[in-house]
Amino acid sequence: MDEGERTPHPLAALRIVLGLSRVEFAEAVHDAARRRGLRSGIDKHRVRKWEVNGVRPDAVSQTYIAEVLGIPPWDVDPAAWPAWLPRVDQGVVPLGHANTVPALREALHTMDRRTLLSAIPGSALVLLAGSWAGTEPTALAAGPPRPGAAVGEDVVSLLEETSARLNTLATEQRQHIAPLYDAHLARVTDLIDERRYARPLGARLHKLAASLSQTVAWIRFDHGQHGAASRYWIAGLHNAHAGNDRDMGAALLGDLAYQASWRNDPTTAAGILTKALSRTTHPAASSLLHLRLARAQAALGERRATQNSLNAAERLLGAGDNADIPAWCSWMSPADLAVDAGRCLLDLGDTTRHTVSSPKARRSCRPVVTRPAESSSRTGRRATSAVANPKPQLPTPSKLSTWPNGSEPHGASSSSAIWPPTSPRTGQRKACPNSWTPSRNSRSTV
Repeated sequence: MDEGERTPHPLAALRIVLGLSRVEFAEAVHDAARRRGLRSGIDKHRVRKWEVNGVRPDAVSQTYIAEVLGIPPWDVDPAAWPAWLPRVDQGVVPLGHANTVPALREALHTMDRRTLLSAIPGSALVLLAGSWAGTEPTALAAGPPRPGAAVGEDVVSLLEETSARLNTLATEQRQHIAPLYDAHLARVTDLIDERRYARPLGARLHKLAASLSQTVAWIRFDHGQHGAASRYWIAGLHNAHAGNDRDMGAALLGDLAYQASWRNDPTTAAGILTKALSRTTHPAASSLLHLRLARAQAALGERRATQNSLNAAERLLGAGDNADIPAWCSWMSPADLAVDAGRCLLDLGDTTRHTVSSPKARRSCRPVVTRPAESSSRTGRRATSAVANPKPQLPTPSKLSTWPNGSEPHGASSSSAIWPPTSPRTGQRKACPNSWTPSRNSRSTV
């Protein structure tokens, strides 16, 4: 099939994932032959015949193709073409009770070398978010326990306490125990699959799986494994839904939107966040998601929509009961709102107007001197500024600033969970704080 068709040939799917045109793929085949001191007559027309007309490459050409795709020569079976090609995994497991465990298994197996992970299409993520918004979670948690030794309260409590203990480590230290997170999630997955528990304990296991999936997703994200990160967030969404935790589900959708924004796809981010907001329950959670939505809308140049989202974020911030605020948004403050409101204005080309009207938000901010810089939401890089006062201070809503020596004060680091921050030294994204730690006080700066 041609490149625009929905079900491409396995070779075409792999080529597209690698970002190669047919001309570039043919040139790569030539290079593989040249390294052997040979020549190849493959051109774009021959590649098209392989992908569209079902023509089988000869055995020698298949060895060149394997080399281009990074597949070991011993995996090549010319007679089985194209079955020996690795599959391209699109990664979206449909939401449903029967798919809760398969979604976790899918994520846990993403490092299989026979699976080439591609970026999940934005349209598929928006559809998944719509499915989450339109499906009642209570229907997913149904089902009688299976016979056998039941999982007791002590076991589930131990698993929860272990997870909380792991999360007390500083963000930069967790890379050393990443396999522990994987093993912990794998065991929780097995217990869910065995279904030897009462329904209340099952709901807690699903919520624990959602939390662990979110943490592992950020580990994958920070190591550049974006396809795997997406699949862990999706697995977490399944389990938050099964555990009837709407706000956790919204958080996971917010993480997928964050990743879409990081990939310079604000359209997908806005689509996901709009669906997530339709079922978010706590005002603080809604406030944070509205603020993320404003950043996406500002990147799209939608001035009125951006202003409406900022107004909603301000109105909802602090409106709920702080006693039951979700941990993933408990750090948000008027200062964080003001900082990202300023970034929205910068994206819209407005560096003079104050958007956040709350006196409390304005009092939380101290003015700084800024110079024009390219929007971080469009480039994935944070803009720079000249700070008038040598002490770190939060900017006014109409300004955009980073902090001296590439660091941020503790209170400002939380705004990085709204939009992707980058390292001033390497230009690479730093670890996201909000998914790592259970409380504001234990959150480490990034």
